[in-house]
Amino acid sequence: MPQLCLNHVDKDYLLEPDKQVLHAVQDLDLSIEQGEFVFITGSSGAGKSTLLQLLSCNLQPTRGSVYYNGVNMTALSPRRQNRVRLAYGYVPQLSSLVRKRTVGENLLPVAALGPGGNAQAPARLRKALGLVGMGDVLDCYPAELSMGQCRRVELARAIVNNPEVLFLDELTANLDEDTAWDLFLFLEELNLRGTTVIMASHAKRFINLMRRRVVTLVDGRILGDVQRGRYGDLV
Repeated sequence: MPQLCLNHVDKDYLLEPDKQVLHAVQDLDLSIEQGEFVFITGSSGAGKSTLLQLLSCNLQPTRGSVYYNGVNMTALSPRRQNRVRLAYGYVPQLSSLVRKRTVGENLLPVAALGPGGNAQAPARLRKALGLVGMGDVLDCYPAELSMGQCRRVELARAIVNNPEVLFLDELTANLDEDTAWDLFLFLEELNLRGTTVIMASHAKRFINLMRRRVVTLVDGRILGDVQRGRYGDLV
């Protein structure tokens, strides 16, 4: 049974003021096995972020179903969906760090959701920050950090509870090449240890070097799904 599965999934939005329907993604069928590393590619507006949010159950589909380990997530109550989502880590495209809180204060509420709750949360967040090379910024505010450092902190927040699946939306966008490559190597190590990594990215050079599964979206539809693919591969 695939770990994650989309079955004929659509996501529509009603645009104001003329009530036109925007088809963000259409008729998506996609299965992702446990332990895969999958790149989601496509031009801006192709539906990459929407696809990640549907897979992670941060969005409900207009039509179709999303399955996780055989469970129809779209049929669950919001409370039960939230319980299942504890197995996920997510880094959104836009930074979600609260600027008036320190790094520790940003990460602690998420760490407290993991095993051991509040008692073990501080140790887990220190370990996660250390893994991404940010062990000395616990008391810093986001404004004191560079963009690359903030993205590392957000990655630490996503992995703090050892998620089974990691969703990453343009994690390395606007980062220098050395920082981006360090993050890709770290993600590869996580994946080798069993974490499923699903990453929306425009990083053509790195995608071509890593040669993992590449799913290509065009106008909200999957037009390419290639094992050991390169950026833009359709077959």
